[in-house]
Amino acid sequence: MKRINEYKKLFGVENEVELKTLKKSYRNLVKEWHPDKFQNGDALQEEAEINSRKIIDGYHFLVSIAPETKASNLDAYTETITNSGIADYNHKGLLLEIIFQDGTTYEYFGVTKQVYTKMINSNKLNRFAKRAIYPHYTYRMAKRAQ
Repeated sequence: MKRINEYKKLFGVENEVELKTLKKSYRNLVKEWHPDKFQNGDALQEEAEINSRKIIDGYHFLVSIAPETKASNLDAYTETITNSGIADYNHKGLLLEIIFQDGTTYEYFGVTKQVYTKMINSNKLNRFAKRAIYPHYTYRMAKRAQ
């Protein structure tokens, strides 16, 4: 959640991410912080390189959780969570990463340790995830099945 809020703040996004607004903000930030804009030896050149990487990462991240992106990928997501069992999972902080048997990996944001503990102690992992994880947490595809 911290990462989401940090990127939203960077791009000036209030609530839901709209791709059109995000793209406009992205272009303006890239123009402002593009490393080629600064000469060699300029004190801001190194800062510009760091900021431009952060802007690019943030843009791709926010695009991946935008409602339009989720809507366009909903069929594939539904197919994965319905027909492919959980192969592996990792929890770090408030991020739950689930690797499915079809090779696709999704990240779920804001999953507390308490919910994660309930999940791993569940005797029916897929059933628990379908009821308590998938419908309640912001997610994005981290890796596509190959």
